[in-house]
Amino acid sequence: MSLTEDIRLLSQVPLFRDMNEDQLRLVAFGAERRQVTTGQQLFREKSPAESAFIVARGRFELLMADRNGEMKVEATVGPGTLLSELALVTMVERKFTAIAIEDSEALKISRSLFHRLLEEYPQVGRVIESRIRDNIASLARAAAAMQDRFA
Repeated sequence: MSLTEDIRLLSQVPLFRDMNEDQLRLVAFGAERRQVTTGQQLFREKSPAESAFIVARGRFELLMADRNGEMKVEATVGPGTLLSELALVTMVERKFTAIAIEDSEALKISRSLFHRLLEEYPQVGRVIESRIRDNIASLARAAAAMQDRFA
């Protein structure tokens, strides 16, 4: 993919949607493309996450180990999906294993690249903070709605 195509892909991801072309260009230029063949892992559950990935082409199954250690498919994702978003701002573990179910490609965005974006464009930090706050509020509402299931 070209730089222009990477910028277009980034602009479709909610986290990056409101960024201008210069900001997107910085991310696209610094991002790393990863080719992943069918059956190959992009990353493994519980491994340290120092980057996020955006699915550029193809599809991935997201699997999590159940209580017995068996891998269960939690979701299937395709182009435009941002994986491990929280890794852009802090050290976390991968919450699932991502395996390509067809030949695929992902854009790897490192935490250091994201921090560079925030340093060069501080206003982006305010947008990201607002999005993270909204995501946490949404998770809290979803958890509250499920509270009766665990009572």
